[in-house]
Amino acid sequence: MFAGLPEVIDLTAADLETVLANLPKGPAVFAIWPSEGAPYLGKTSMLARRLKRLLRSAAQPSRMLNLHGVATRVEYWPFASRLEGNVTLYELARRHQPADYLSFLKLRMPPYVKLILSNAFPRTQVTARIGREPSLYYGPFQSKAAAEEFEHGVLDLFQLRRCQEDLEPRPGHPGCIYGEMSMCLRPCQELVGVTEYASEAARVASFLSTNGAHLIHTTEAARDRLSAEMDFEAAARQHKRVERLEQVLKLRDALAFDIERLNGVAVTESATPANVKLWFVIGGCWQTPQDFQVGATGDKSVSIDHRLRELAGSLQVSRVTGRERQEHLALLARWFYSSWRDGEWIPFDNMEKLSYRKLTGAVSRVASAANIL
Repeated sequence: MFAGLPEVIDLTAADLETVLANLPKGPAVFAIWPSEGAPYLGKTSMLARRLKRLLRSAAQPSRMLNLHGVATRVEYWPFASRLEGNVTLYELARRHQPADYLSFLKLRMPPYVKLILSNAFPRTQVTARIGREPSLYYGPFQSKAAAEEFEHGVLDLFQLRRCQEDLEPRPGHPGCIYGEMSMCLRPCQELVGVTEYASEAARVASFLSTNGAHLIHTTEAARDRLSAEMDFEAAARQHKRVERLEQVLKLRDALAFDIERLNGVAVTESATPANVKLWFVIGGCWQTPQDFQVGATGDKSVSIDHRLRELAGSLQVSRVTGRERQEHLALLARWFYSSWRDGEWIPFDNMEKLSYRKLTGAVSRVASAANIL
């Protein structure tokens, strides 16, 4: 899906010194195959130098790993961006090391704010695991502390419960301090029923799934209406609520969204000459990367914008399992939140709302940085 056809070197039918001398010196993911068993996988910024070390002659004693005597062939995939290198290595590791590929990749699962909808009285929690039960997952966040800070901000806006227990409501329930402060609807003490509490949980779900846009819009509309009616005291309260909503939204990380609606496209350099690579993410899932030619196409009358629209329109969206999506989001978070991030990221709500002006600009900037334009 991610890795294309590799370049192959048959070590049994070629002069090793000549082969190593002619290897590309750039970055690549590689697999060194022994006569039996799984391959040795690696990623390097200098392919020729790395393979010379791994396949050096036995006459050169060293304590470093030497595969000269067991290797039969080498496969390698050149890459032009760190994102491409990481995703290619991920696919190969899943294929050849299914038992321990996550530890091999050191792939950390990012945290999310989870709204548990399977409970009769929904609540939130911060988790790094995406389960199968009905829930809304908001993220990924850069750190657990960032996710917890955002969760606390959201709970301050609504009257959702903060306790983690499975409630058994009864009038004699001791409750908690949040109920006494009117920061919880107190379902534990039967002050509200399942239906009333579900309505508040639905408001939280709407706030998360729309990034607060719907609630801010309705609150601003109420503020303007009250102001027009000369009820300035009530209008001031609504204005303060708008400010609080905006402050909470500032706590979220740049990539955080309802993962069912987490869509975007990463634009990076490509190993194919005169091309950039487009990495679409739909519903939190990586799609097959697309090479997009930026150099001369033969028909100069067709604009980049038009060709981008054609490419996006022909995109075949694929779905993956829940576990795979969790890993895809981990790869996205690793690239997006890293200090070494290369390329650009263009988020969008859905394919119909993809800004081709922004995408064209990103393609032009990446191509210019790669000296294609």
